Amino acid sequence: MTTLQESSAAPSGRTVSTVGVVGLGTMGAGIAEVFARNGYAVIGVEQNNEGVERGRQHLQHSTERAVKRGKLTEDEQAALLGRIRLTTDMAELAEADVVVEAVVESLELKKEIFRRLDEVVKPDTILATNTSSLSVTEISTANSRPGRIVGVHFFNPAPVQNLVEVVRTVVTEPEVLAEVESLITALGKSPVICGDKAGFIANTLLFGYLNHAVAMYEGRYASREDIDAAMRLGCGYPMGPLALLDLIGLDTAYEILDTMYRQGRDRLHAPAPILKQMVTAGLLGRKSGRGFYTYEGPDSSVVVPDHLTPSADDAPRLKREINRVGVVGTGTMASGIIEVFAKAGYDVTYVGRSQAKVDGVRASIERSVDKAIGRGKMDAADKDAVLARLHGSSSLDELKDADLVVEAIAEDLQVKSTLFANLDDICKPGVILATTTSSLPIIALAQATLRPQDVVGMHFFNPAPVMRLVEVVSTVATDDDVAETTRALCAAIGKHAVSCGDRAGFIVNALLFPYLNDAVKMLEAHYASADEIDTAMKLGCALPMGPFELLDVVGNDVSLAIQRELYLEFREPGFAPAPLLEHLVTAGYLGRKTQRGFRDYRTA
Repeated sequence: MTTLQESSAAPSGRTVSTVGVVGLGTMGAGIAEVFARNGYAVIGVEQNNEGVERGRQHLQHSTERAVKRGKLTEDEQAALLGRIRLTTDMAELAEADVVVEAVVESLELKKEIFRRLDEVVKPDTILATNTSSLSVTEISTANSRPGRIVGVHFFNPAPVQNLVEVVRTVVTEPEVLAEVESLITALGKSPVICGDKAGFIANTLLFGYLNHAVAMYEGRYASREDIDAAMRLGCGYPMGPLALLDLIGLDTAYEILDTMYRQGRDRLHAPAPILKQMVTAGLLGRKSGRGFYTYEGPDSSVVVPDHLTPSADDAPRLKREINRVGVVGTGTMASGIIEVFAKAGYDVTYVGRSQAKVDGVRASIERSVDKAIGRGKMDAADKDAVLARLHGSSSLDELKDADLVVEAIAEDLQVKSTLFANLDDICKPGVILATTTSSLPIIALAQATLRPQDVVGMHFFNPAPVMRLVEVVSTVATDDDVAETTRALCAAIGKHAVSCGDRAGFIVNALLFPYLNDAVKMLEAHYASADEIDTAMKLGCALPMGPFELLDVVGNDVSLAIQRELYLEFREPGFAPAPLLEHLVTAGYLGRKTQRGFRDYRTA
């Protein structure tokens, strides 16, 4: 059910009752629907009768879907549509209290509309542009009252998405900004205030990440399926970056990135060359039926197999026999990995530095299994079987007969290298030696042995029993059968393996941490607050956590170490750690673990 509002009193006392919308494409029609749902009279303007009819169909179809989902009754739908008047005559906007422009992303077209509005609307009418990338300031120069112009960037689909970025220019009048913020709140949306910079908050952070994913794919570092699966399963994102680009439209993405690059000259926003090539070839994503993926047809969301789709014949197979698994380490990650293998039916020998630590692992796994029994996921017989497969020791010699040994100790290259040299002396020929490192060069560990061809990365995500993703990382020396066996083993223990090469960050961290670093730089520049940035990314991009929430959970010291590794590996100026992140770490503000990070948790 909707709550109708006949008019809205702005902070200045001025009443808003009629809203104009110029442009009735998907976004414009959605904005018109939002206002009409909340009781406002809406005047929708298009350039010709065909445009008006398309807008009418958008509104009809959208509200029909809402009725089918139980969000509107048929009577409410009829009342909503009755509050919207569609026309080709811009002069009818003379009675509007607020006008929102939502035409295509063309600076000249938008400026022309604002020139014409200057001749039509009342002197106190607020004018807003829904641009997602163009300069609101430049658009406002076409009007004689630029102080009454503001950006209101709705997200698609407007009736569903709660975020609206309210963009102020250097000349926007404070009372206008306050009125617009109040109006957006009255619509049931969440406004965030930001300055006039290409991309605003959400697109600046989102499209840098998307562009990086395209470059990763273009460089053949990983397949499209693996890049997308890595971000969905490793970060909990609702869509992978390449699938999301297909949804947005590659032409739209290219224009936004190009605009951001021309304004900020940040190389991370320079569109990846393959984007322009695909746009030129008409591969625009879902709208054209082909983009990074192939779809049933134009505007379809159903992906169909194409020449790049892996076939069943490509499924990895165990090229080496794996019966006995060894794990070195007793920390949270090591315990989780031990539990995963034992639950999957493998006998696991795990090694710790002391008997007390070895006993602690068994106790931790027993508690975890008891919780699973309490949730109905396991029974007592399963518990006995899992515990019977655990064999703890404080001696590495116990790993001499293992078919796979997984190292899960501290992230220290010297310590890990020493361990691999010891395993090389102890383990039998043909054993696979895997490391769970998230940031160190695996080839350096492999070179500590006389069998670098048997060394592979097996990067689990924390908590290992819950997170499905494992990044299988091959070095330049890793045998193909080792990598394939590792991928097949991941499937056998219920994990989803993605394949990539041995370079800093692998897939997930290489895409995630530059985005987090960009968010810190945005905060550092006082462009928006941590709360506004978090809200923008959660509501605008449907991410499970905002960047500053995530940084405080991960730990600012961990984040800084990973960002430094990325910067040293790629020598990309944009990857240089944000000074604010370095200062917080120096001050000991590491996040939740120290009760202070980007936020203060001492009284939370």
